[in-house]
Amino acid sequence: MSAVREQLPEGRYGRSADERADRRLRVAGAVLGVVGLCLMGWFGWYYVVDNKISAEMIKFDVVSANEVQVHLEIRKDEGLKGVCTLRSRAEDGTEVARKDVRIDDPAARVDSVFSLRTTARATSAELVGCTTS
Repeated sequence: MSAVREQLPEGRYGRSADERADRRLRVAGAVLGVVGLCLMGWFGWYYVVDNKISAEMIKFDVVSANEVQVHLEIRKDEGLKGVCTLRSRAEDGTEVARKDVRIDDPAARVDSVFSLRTTARATSAELVGCTTS
């Protein structure tokens, strides 16, 4: 009794179409992965090198229906001046205050409390961002 082979002999007729497709997918995935890593590295480098001032909102207090106080901790290069944008929102999400505050202190680390006058009662405050001037 003879055995019937259902597959072709290995290596006799070249690669199958599935093997070629798998190789193409692996190459395309590797290329896209390398491009993605390069983009992440470039954006990370740009953020670290270009961002010379950073700040963190420590807390905020709603003092009255027309005022919010925001406590910021700013880190920057010594002698550098900058501007930070603060905003406050009401309970329904509408913006009730926005203020650009100047950071003129020459120290590398600055702790400051800023007051925002609001058009309605605020429920939140946030630091939008800081830039050098």
